[in-house]
Amino acid sequence: MEQIPVSLDARSPVAPAGSGLYEVAPDLAYQRLAIVNVVFVGRAGAPSRDWLLIDAGLMGSAALIAGAAESRFGKGSRPSAILLTHGHFDHVGALVKLAERWDVPVYAHPLEFPYLNGSASYPPPDPTVGGGLMASMSRWFPSGPINVSERLMPLPADGAVPHLPGWEWIHTPGHTPGHISFWRASDRALIAGDAFITTRQESAYAVLTQSPEVHGPPMYFTSDWEAAKASVRRLAALEPELALTGHGPVLQGAEMRAALHQLANEFDKIAVPLQGRYVNEPARADTTGPTYVPPETK
Repeated sequence: MEQIPVSLDARSPVAPAGSGLYEVAPDLAYQRLAIVNVVFVGRAGAPSRDWLLIDAGLMGSAALIAGAAESRFGKGSRPSAILLTHGHFDHVGALVKLAERWDVPVYAHPLEFPYLNGSASYPPPDPTVGGGLMASMSRWFPSGPINVSERLMPLPADGAVPHLPGWEWIHTPGHTPGHISFWRASDRALIAGDAFITTRQESAYAVLTQSPEVHGPPMYFTSDWEAAKASVRRLAALEPELALTGHGPVLQGAEMRAALHQLANEFDKIAVPLQGRYVNEPARADTTGPTYVPPETK
């Protein structure tokens, strides 16, 4: 396995926006919460119900996310919806509290519904891959479902994003069955979730330092490597100008695109672990949850 480091020049300029929030475009800001990013879509000062949150961070981060929202949009402001790239614990940790606090719908791909309506757990993580502390610790990461079934809604089948004209959602499975990314063609802005990331998430040191690099999806939670490769190739073909991922710094420009194409072209060499539970055969799932999980590697 290799990494694809990029220079600091590839980092997108960020403007502090209060409460740990950083703006990367007039209507696009993100908040880093320990190991994961959440995204706010909407101009600063946008009216209540005229902005959206993408993903919901770690458990215990609801107050931090709500504080950042009030800093950007005003006291008591609420989004029109919460959108999810996928349902792993570090992307939905504050979802139940925020959805109730704001009284909003939650949109996700139907293949993620079992993990969001309390009916199924993801396939077990694989702590043998990646060779870092984060990977080793993954055996203790929560994989069970949460339940927001009363608020859960499917994304429109035509790729439109509710309340976000000009954006489309793209099915980018591999890391999870219903993983999605968000794309705006007008400025080539990409919100990639964990389809690919910009730090080596398996390593606690890399997560701490946030050294910029283009990296495949977090290994310990990725259960279908062929699908993950196809997803990265689809996103690279978009030629994004700005890439905001679930983990790591925001990257932009030609150097980022070159690194993303290298990842797409050499995915097996760069991203796929040499061995592991899901390397030779994937887990399979449908709208009820996992239908097959490969045996644990010895």
